[in-house]
Amino acid sequence: MRKVFQAELHQIGEGLIEISALVGEAISKASTAFAAADLQAAQEVIAADARIDFLQNDLDERAIDGLALQGPVASDLRMIVGSLRMSASLERMGDLARHIGQLTRLRFPNTVIPAPLTETFAELASLDILIAEKVTELLDSRDLELVASIAAAKARISILHKTVFSTMASPDWTETAATTVDVTLASRYFERFGDHGVSVARKVSYLVTGEWQAEDFLVG
Repeated sequence: MRKVFQAELHQIGEGLIEISALVGEAISKASTAFAAADLQAAQEVIAADARIDFLQNDLDERAIDGLALQGPVASDLRMIVGSLRMSASLERMGDLARHIGQLTRLRFPNTVIPAPLTETFAELASLDILIAEKVTELLDSRDLELVASIAAAKARISILHKTVFSTMASPDWTETAATTVDVTLASRYFERFGDHGVSVARKVSYLVTGEWQAEDFLVG
């Protein structure tokens, strides 16, 4: 029974990697659609989110079965509970990519972002894509050196997020109320995507070390 349970834990880990890879594809395609007002790409991101949701539900059911039926020891319990929490963060990252796709679809054939903020959002997107890639690599390798890269990317996202709001608060901002709302939402989507990536990184660190780090360990 113990070998069967360990095999199940391995499958749960592989499931997290699969979900993370799909999230990376989603944010990459959503970012492309967002920048270019690509309706087809946006629709593909929106439709693909159902697969992420399905895989998360399946993974969670297997993890809960493990809790209920196997009587896991402390290290196994850490893995199961951590997996449940990580799958929730990854699913939310997929949702945020979908939201970006939906915003793109809503404003088609126009782009969402006005010219003064185009470069800022291009950088936000590239940082989110980087975080998604690093999270997938971290889940696969458990190499904690990757955590620093995720943290650095998120720190930059936070700066850019503040820059967006500073720009909108400037007397030079003359965009419509609808555009202002769109920009606010988009910035929040990109920013929260990075937050959830950091959350996954913290949980992997906990699984590897057994020590729960304060949030500021990622930016120290």
